[in-house]
Amino acid sequence: MKPILLISGPNLNLLGEREPEIYGESTLSDYVNLAESTAAELGYELIHRQYNDEGSIVEEIHAARSTYQGIVINPGALTHYGWSIHDALAAYDGPVVELHISNPNAREPWRHTSVVAPVATGSIVGFGGYGYKLAVHAIVDALK
Repeated sequence: MKPILLISGPNLNLLGEREPEIYGESTLSDYVNLAESTAAELGYELIHRQYNDEGSIVEEIHAARSTYQGIVINPGALTHYGWSIHDALAAYDGPVVELHISNPNAREPWRHTSVVAPVATGSIVGFGGYGYKLAVHAIVDALK
């Protein structure tokens, strides 16, 4: 199977517990399972990695250059100031989909700027867990 990488950033391991009024009651595992089953239906394998630090995310993106056909990334708060993630994604040749459960543009002003968006193929925001399914479809469509 062709592999797709899903990267989850800081604090996403707390989904289901942290601010359920914004992020819902589903866990990260729930969202990953949806992404995995969607990928499998489309003939792809999805591999998930979650990190609470920027350096590990950068290392994972570097390793993805020779391993994965596409990347779905929810960088969490690093979306807004993770320039090393921006640079690592800029060096990646496959499609990249930026993913957010909530809509950052409808939240606090500091969340309105994404340093990931300029190097992403596209962004999916505000669709809750359904965004994970949409993101996998977007990667697969970009690979065609």
